[in-house]
Amino acid sequence: MTPIKSPEKNSGGPGRLFGLGVGPGDPELMTVKALRLLQQSPIVAYLAAKGKKGNALTIIESYLKPEQVTLPLIYPVTTEKLPAHLNYETLVSDFYDASAEEVAAHLDAGRDVSVICEGDPFFYGSFMYLHDRLATRYETEVVPGVCSVLGAASVLGAPLVYRNQSLGILSGVLPEEELKRRLADMDAAAIMKLGTNFEKVRKVVMDLGLGDRALYVERATMGNQKIVPLAEVDPKSAPYFSIIIVPGKKWQS
Repeated sequence: MTPIKSPEKNSGGPGRLFGLGVGPGDPELMTVKALRLLQQSPIVAYLAAKGKKGNALTIIESYLKPEQVTLPLIYPVTTEKLPAHLNYETLVSDFYDASAEEVAAHLDAGRDVSVICEGDPFFYGSFMYLHDRLATRYETEVVPGVCSVLGAASVLGAPLVYRNQSLGILSGVLPEEELKRRLADMDAAAIMKLGTNFEKVRKVVMDLGLGDRALYVERATMGNQKIVPLAEVDPKSAPYFSIIIVPGKKWQS
């Protein structure tokens, strides 16, 4: 952790906790409110994998001021395969418990803390697990952000839903038959968490006859964004931060 350089306290009481959605990747897609609160916070916490800076910090670091302190919260594991004696759920739960107490130490000392979260804090956002542990103890505010689904739709030029259509959000981690059952019942869908699940997900999309409508993008709105026809994607190269959009059928107004 970066050493604290006498950050100002918040009027003598406990600090305030802010969960800031910083958008899908393009720094200009942050809201004005998120930027204001970010730059007012003496402590800026972010979650990242070992040895990596993390997407959320990459998005906002150009907005940080020299006097602000960054608090890295480093995951003990991410997607790697664990030895049989280790349990992923237990490790991650313990990590969030410990991270919450790291943040709480600053709040107890009267320092406001902004936890930055790629996309939206409450849409598959890691901040929600800190919120579950801290929001009943401290004054908390959550600032929504542009989520990855909307970022993907915008760069793909794909209107998601027309008129009375419904949109479903699906996790690529679902078993193949469950994914197929759910997707078959949807007017439009966004399928996330691809990565090693990509080949399975593409097969489901093709089996349902949705290949002509389905669109694929990697790292939407980021500097290394990549749009590829779904049929041409190499399953071994599909990153976790990729998404398949199946837009609703066009409606002629």
